[in-house]
Amino acid sequence: MLDLVKDESERIDSRFLEPACGSGNFIVKVLQRKLAAVERKFGKSDFEKQHYALLALMCIYGIELLADNIAECRANMLDILAEYLNIDEPDDLCRAATYVLSQNLVHGDALTMCVSSGEPITFAEWGYLGKGKFQRRDFRFDVLTGSSAYSQEGSLFAHLGKHEIFQPVKTWPPMTVRELAALEGD
Repeated sequence: MLDLVKDESERIDSRFLEPACGSGNFIVKVLQRKLAAVERKFGKSDFEKQHYALLALMCIYGIELLADNIAECRANMLDILAEYLNIDEPDDLCRAATYVLSQNLVHGDALTMCVSSGEPITFAEWGYLGKGKFQRRDFRFDVLTGSSAYSQEGSLFAHLGKHEIFQPVKTWPPMTVRELAALEGD
């Protein structure tokens, strides 16, 4: 399955969404391929390796209806990253990754596009600005998926550019790994 999107699965910053991620069998493999790309490109620099590995994780998303499955998925993804970077729980990078996973792997329903509490699913779009800084912008899932209809020929909104459709519900200030780690548990 991954070989069908081989180029994208090996691009560190390509985004993947698994709308029924279960315990993460598919997205774990995506992360492993992205980390192999990190190793090829940045393996000689610990600083870049760590930050680009976190970016690889930041670009993977999942939705799961069952609470125990999403918890297992988060743990599986964290285990892969922690093993690759040789980090453990008290490390800021591990805590930052735990926070990112809590935002990117959502306990919710992909059909209703709501989290378990009934609120709309919101995903964080992460970008790496360089020099250890990450940018986060939050987008509602229902708006992102609904916007595909805007571009259809003959649509009332066909003339709008993506920049006009994709408006974040929140933009965060740039954050370091330490600042992301401090959010873990929130």
